[in-house]
This record gives sequence, structure tokens and C-alpha cells, in this order.
Amino acid sequence: MSAGESDLEGPTRRAVVAVGVGAAGLVTAGQGSAQPMATVSSPPPTMPVRLNVNGQSHDLTLDSRTTLLDALREHLRLTGSKKGCDHGQCGACTVLVNGRRINSCLTLAAMHPGDEIVTIEGLGDPEHLHPMQTAFLEHDGFQCGYCTPGQICSAVGVLAEAKAGWPSVVTADLTQSPRLDEHEVSERMSGNICRCAAYPNIRAAILQAAGESAA
Repeated sequence: MSAGESDLEGPTRRAVVAVGVGAAGLVTAGQGSAQPMATVSSPPPTMPVRLNVNGQSHDLTLDSRTTLLDALREHLRLTGSKKGCDHGQCGACTVLVNGRRINSCLTLAAMHPGDEIVTIEGLGDPEHLHPMQTAFLEHDGFQCGYCTPGQICSAVGVLAEAKAGWPSVVTADLTQSPRLDEHEVSERMSGNICRCAAYPNIRAAILQAAGESAA
């Protein structure tokens, strides 16, 4: 130790280390030989959930945190609804619940007992396509196809909203039922992202289906 060190106030580094070693020794002496702590993991809580999907009832036992999207894809093997962002920002997981479109990644399966859930598989089949599916095919409203199930389910929801008279941000006259045009469709479909940028064809398909439903 140099002459200068003896004049410093406060504990020295050596004293701090000695106190730490002594405290560890006391703990060890009090507890015997040190044993590694075992990590106890309990199984996640589960609950029975009955889902009515595409006209069929399904009784499931699910982790209470399971999203509706994961219940559809992982438990019922209805993989048409896609997991895109998993944050409710892309719309690839859109399904219809009691006729209204929702992002299935943002809701829990346990929140929908008794609800009428319709996925892309329930809208139509290759032999009997839904008019919106037919319009998407005729107007080539897709490229890679990943977002298409959500786009079509959302588009079906758009027609129902317009028919019910629900306005959007761009609806000019709130006293009249909204008339679907390119601006209305673009606004109402803004929650569904197409990374391939097939938006002009998607709009054309929706407008065709809207004309057919109004006829």
C-alpha cells in the first residue's frame, strides 16, 4: 500500500471483496451445500370452447390465451385465414363474425362461443363460388394470393356495411345510404394490405360484386 492510499476515506477495494466473500460463506454455512434451484413450470390454463365455424359446431379445449386465428389454423386446420403481421395491421387474417369482419389475430377464441364465424372456406367451394370469389377471379384480383382470403372476407363485409347504410370517412352525404365507388371501396378496404399491389383489380372485383348484389 502506498503512503497516499492510507489517507483515502471510505472502504478500499480489498475490504469490499472481503466483506462479500464473508457474507457468501455465512449463507453457505446456514444452508449447507449449495443446490441449484429447480424451475417449476405449471401447464398453461385451458378451458372448453365451443366454436361455430362455417355452420359446424366444434368443441375444443384451448389455452385461454389462444387467438381465434390460431384456433382456426392450428386446431381446426382451416388454414385459409393467414397469419401475416399478427398485430392486426395487414388484414390477412380477416374473417366474418356474426356478419361483421374482424381481425382474428386480435381476438381470443374464448370470446366467441355461440358466434357465427365464417372463414374463406365457408364462403364457397370450387363448385359453388361466392360471387366475390368469382369477381376476384375474373378481375385477377390477386398475385401471390397470400392476402386474398382476408381481402375477400373483408370485401364481403364491406358490401354488408354499405347495404346497412353505414358511412365511411369519405361518405359525402350522411343522410343517404353510401354508394360504393372507387373512393368508398379504397377507404373501406384500407385495412387490408396487398404487398403485390393488386389494388386496382381488387377494387374492380368489389365494384362488380357490389353491382351484382344491388341488381
